[in-house]
Amino acid sequence: MRVYIKFISTVYLKSLIFVFSIVASLVFILNVLSELDFFKDENISISFTLFLSLLNTPIQIFELFPFILLITIQLFFIKFFENKEIDIFKYSGLKNSSILYILSSLSILTGILIISIFYHLSSNLKNIYLEIKSGYTTDGKYLAVVTKNGLWIKDKINNKVIITNASTIEQNYLNNIFITEFDENFNVIRNIRSNKIDISSKKWQILNAKIYEENDYSYRESLFLKTNFDFKRIQTLYSNLSSLSFIELYQLRENYKKLNYSTTEIDMHLSKLISYPIFLLLITLLSSVIMLNIKQIRGTTIKISIGLFFSVIIYYLNNFSYVLGSTERVSITFSILLPIIILILINCLTLYKINEK
Repeated sequence: MRVYIKFISTVYLKSLIFVFSIVASLVFILNVLSELDFFKDENISISFTLFLSLLNTPIQIFELFPFILLITIQLFFIKFFENKEIDIFKYSGLKNSSILYILSSLSILTGILIISIFYHLSSNLKNIYLEIKSGYTTDGKYLAVVTKNGLWIKDKINNKVIITNASTIEQNYLNNIFITEFDENFNVIRNIRSNKIDISSKKWQILNAKIYEENDYSYRESLFLKTNFDFKRIQTLYSNLSSLSFIELYQLRENYKKLNYSTTEIDMHLSKLISYPIFLLLITLLSSVIMLNIKQIRGTTIKISIGLFFSVIIYYLNNFSYVLGSTERVSITFSILLPIIILILINCLTLYKINEK
C-alpha cells in the first residue's frame, strides 16, 4: 500500500472512531433518560435501564450514520488544513480528486460493513429490546404477527383470550377466518368460523358465522365481537422494521404477499438499506466539497456548523421523500432515488474544478 493511502486511511479511521464514540455516548445518555422516564412508576433497577439503553443504542446510531460520516469527513479535512498536509500532498503531485477517490472508496467499504455486519447486529439487539420492553407496556397482552400461515392475532378482553387466524386481508376485511375464545384458564369457550369479517372498527362484524359450542354448532348471519384491534392498528404491525434483519424482512415480505397485505413499508425499508452505501458515498463527496470550498474560513466551529446545517437539510429531505413513498404519493423507486439524485446533482455542480481548490 502506498504511504499516502495508508496515511489518509488512518486519519479517516481515527476521525470516524472519534465521531462515532461521541455520537454513541450522546445517544446512550438520551436513551438512559428516556428509559428512566418510562420506568419511573416501576420498581426497576438502574442496571436494567442501562441494559435496555445499550440494546436500543446501535440501531439509532445506524440511523444517524450518514451524519456521523459527514462530520467525520469534516474533521478529516480540518486536520489536513491545520497541519498543512493538504498543501504537502498538492506539492507532491497528489490532486484533490485523488484524495476524494480514496475517501469515496473508504466510505463505500464502510457502508458495506455497516449493512452486512452492524445493521444485522443492531436489528437483533433492537428485537431483543422490544421483546423485553413489551412485557412492561399495556399492549403486552396483545399480539399480532404475519406468518406463512396467514395473520395471527392474540387478544385479551373481558377476561377472555381470543386467538384469530385469517388467510388474507383485503381493505377492511379479513378472509377465511377461524376464531377460538378461551377463558382465563385457557379452557375453550367457543370456536367461530367465517369467510369474511369487517374489521373497520374494534367491534368486528362477523358475517355468516358458524359457531361451535359444546359439541354443537349454530349459524348467525351477523355476529359482533369486541376486540382491541381494527384495520388501522393491524396496518402498523411492523411499524418498527429496524428490528428485523435482511432475511427476516424478505420472509415478512413473502408472508405479506401471501396475505394480500401491502408490502410498501417493507419495500421502502429494503430499498433504503440496499442504497445505503451509495448514499454514504454521496455524503462523503458532499462533505469533502464543502470543506474544500470553505478551507479559507478560519474557525473549526464555523466549519462544523456549516456541516450540521447541511445534515439537517439532508435529514428532512430524506424524511420528506420517505413519507411520499410510504403514503404511495410517488413510487418507491422515485422516493428512494430523489435524495440520491439531488445529492448527485449538487456534487456534480460543486466538483467542477475541484483540483483548483
